[in-house]
Amino acid sequence: MSHSILWSLVLALHLICIVVWIGGGAYAAIILRPSLNLLDTTQRNSVHLQTLNRFFKMLTHVVPTALITGWLMIIHEGGFTAAPWTTNVMQGLGLIMALLFVRVMMGPYQKVRRAIRPQPATFDSIRKQVLVIVALGVLTILAASMGHPFA
Repeated sequence: MSHSILWSLVLALHLICIVVWIGGGAYAAIILRPSLNLLDTTQRNSVHLQTLNRFFKMLTHVVPTALITGWLMIIHEGGFTAAPWTTNVMQGLGLIMALLFVRVMMGPYQKVRRAIRPQPATFDSIRKQVLVIVALGVLTILAASMGHPFA
């Protein structure tokens, strides 16, 4: 396998992870959550919990993969000290997003998962925090775009 093909695959894996992370968060917070209001409370809680469970399980693989592939590409391109400011912005925002994901998963998600009757306020807290992660993801994508040299 050619060296450039390998790094193209690393970049593709990185981008797929970002798409799943940001796209999944946008879907969950902007499309799914409001649509669940059509269901009665028991059904709404059940669907919401099952959806969050699947999404967060996937993110436990996607988030570390996104961070690791990003760091591998930084190292490949000369290391952390040689990285342009846009790459450092991407890295910083990605770390903040990862920490926020861990916070949501270990905090309100565990609370709602363990509750006999989950409270709507806890689901709203999860939604708001996911929206913050999505917003940071959009800023990260903007930083990535700014760092791309178009000739």
